[in-house]
Amino acid sequence: MKTVDQFPRAVREIENQWIELADGARLAARIWLPEDALTRKVPAILEYIPYRKRDGTVVRDALTHPYFAGHGYACLRVDMRGNGESDGVMLDEYALQEQEDALAVIAWAAAQPWCTGSVGMMGISWGGFNGLQVAARRPPALMAIITLCSTDDRYSDDIHFKGGCVINENLGWGGTMLAYSSRPPDPLLVGDRWRAMWLERLEAEPFLAAEWLRHPHRDAYWKHGSVAEDFSAIEAAVLAIGGWNDAYSNAVPRLLAGLRSPVKAIIGPWAHAYPHFAIPGPQIGFLQEALRWWDFWLKGEPTGVLRDPAVRYYVLDSIKPDNLPMTWPGRWREDSFWPGPGIEHHVLHLTAEGLRTAKAPPQSLVVSSPQTIGLDGGEFCVIWLGPEFPGDQTRDDQGSLTFDTGVLSEPIEIIGAPEIELECASDRPVAFLAARLNDVRPDGSVSRITYTIKNLCHRDSHEFPSALEPGRRYRIRLKLDDIAWHLPKGHKVRLALSTSYWPMMWPAPEVAEITVFTPASRLILPLRRPGENEHRTQLPEPVAAPALALEPIREPANRREIAADPQTGRVRLDIVDDFGCYRNGEHGMIAGSIGREIHEITPGDPLSARMTTHWTEELARDDGPWAGWRVRTETTSEMTATQKHFRLKARIEAYEGDQLVFARDFDEEIPRDLN
Repeated sequence: MKTVDQFPRAVREIENQWIELADGARLAARIWLPEDALTRKVPAILEYIPYRKRDGTVVRDALTHPYFAGHGYACLRVDMRGNGESDGVMLDEYALQEQEDALAVIAWAAAQPWCTGSVGMMGISWGGFNGLQVAARRPPALMAIITLCSTDDRYSDDIHFKGGCVINENLGWGGTMLAYSSRPPDPLLVGDRWRAMWLERLEAEPFLAAEWLRHPHRDAYWKHGSVAEDFSAIEAAVLAIGGWNDAYSNAVPRLLAGLRSPVKAIIGPWAHAYPHFAIPGPQIGFLQEALRWWDFWLKGEPTGVLRDPAVRYYVLDSIKPDNLPMTWPGRWREDSFWPGPGIEHHVLHLTAEGLRTAKAPPQSLVVSSPQTIGLDGGEFCVIWLGPEFPGDQTRDDQGSLTFDTGVLSEPIEIIGAPEIELECASDRPVAFLAARLNDVRPDGSVSRITYTIKNLCHRDSHEFPSALEPGRRYRIRLKLDDIAWHLPKGHKVRLALSTSYWPMMWPAPEVAEITVFTPASRLILPLRRPGENEHRTQLPEPVAAPALALEPIREPANRREIAADPQTGRVRLDIVDDFGCYRNGEHGMIAGSIGREIHEITPGDPLSARMTTHWTEELARDDGPWAGWRVRTETTSEMTATQKHFRLKARIEAYEGDQLVFARDFDEEIPRDLN
């Protein structure tokens, strides 16, 4: 990635700007803007998230915001209420208060003497979510947004539920936010108020994992903030960006099809990060593409973005299984819609002999997987430090019902969302199904192409699910995640079905046996012949503003270990992400963070499942007026279940120096409702 340190306009930074809201609360903003913005006004670009501008996002902020400022924009990195140096408390994600505060910040920015009155919003993940949500509120100054790794549907496509199944990331991210929100403001900015602000947060901080689990179906709680409820509410222009190795890539095709405002899309090979520094490569010149977007919609300059193809996307080449790929071979394509012209929906029937073009005689095929199936599935959302991508699928396939094609006599490309139609029956009223589409290589290794999971009680509706009648045959349709994948000649396609997928999804309350019936069960592949209707595209090489100067105190490290008890077969997965500890070279704050997760389960007992998290957050100053200031929080969370209830526990401990100054426990029992 090339560093750019010379810009058309000199940049100045306002390290901390208070934005006062109508109720008297102040939000803390960091602003980069041209030095001459008071005489040559500029549009504003807002990134509005809870992840602490002072220490949480400083590395990526340095790479990104000065670039836009140097090209004639005021970039605002605003911490939400209750985070960083901002006043108040944060009680939930995507709350109405969050949106109202954003509207106030946009109005404030538009009214500043350095602003032309035009505003854009940009953000990834949480910032991508609220960019869409705020756009649906139609603030008059908001002309355009760039949303990355986000979703239009909070229930069906976020970290809480997938296909109606509880995702373990619900507790994982709940534990993360418990830690993130437990940190105090920087006393260098807020002075002696820091302790009172800290204690106010700690007293009010919710255990969000429990709140999310109390809404197991797609009710009004999830509809709030899901822009898919009314795409027409968004009038701002939208550039939607995702990555095939991210958990949120499905939203990009839906936004492309559903929005009525101007919309363009880019989908690369990346995981959950900005595409000028995301892995796996190739990275792209995201800053240049974003600048073209802003220059047109916020300045009215003829940058040609309206002539851009509707979607530019990366076709992934088949690679050997790699749970930490740094680059991914493939090629860039462009099309006027997704998945583009020339797609043929190829039907393959599920038979005892594999995937075949001809129907098989009536047969009953049974699957009841060990609870440990899924250990090679990787993280639901690849975001941290270690080998989180899916590994070799061979071991998981051994506990699944699998169907292979013959060896491919010519290459194929899967472009779009594969679908599965099953005629099946369960012997239990609640049963789950994981479906993986795999690439079987000539050497026997197996890569996951795409997948989905489904709570079969949600076969007709996420809002109004119903129990299965044991033994009754149902017609079930499963839509796998969108993908663009090239399979060479000599490979095989495999469909793998399992009744468990640990540790990605929480297991069903009972061991279920699912029977799949032929000939009514089939796989539908969206295929295109390589080179047919081919429109190649090119994207600029990545650039970034100069990196932040950090002094390492403790280097980052990752550990991921799987161990099995030889007597009971109980499997334990330990994940430790030590993000290191650093002194900020600009303002001297020392910040360190360690996240830990443990997943445990016994192969034959779904009620043996247990997940725990433990986060350590450290902040300190060793010079200046606050030399000797040192704080730390330890946050833990745990989830277990009976057949009828989920049990969640959590604890916050806050230390000033080595003295415990605050402790709080959470203990929740939540009914299982068809999950």
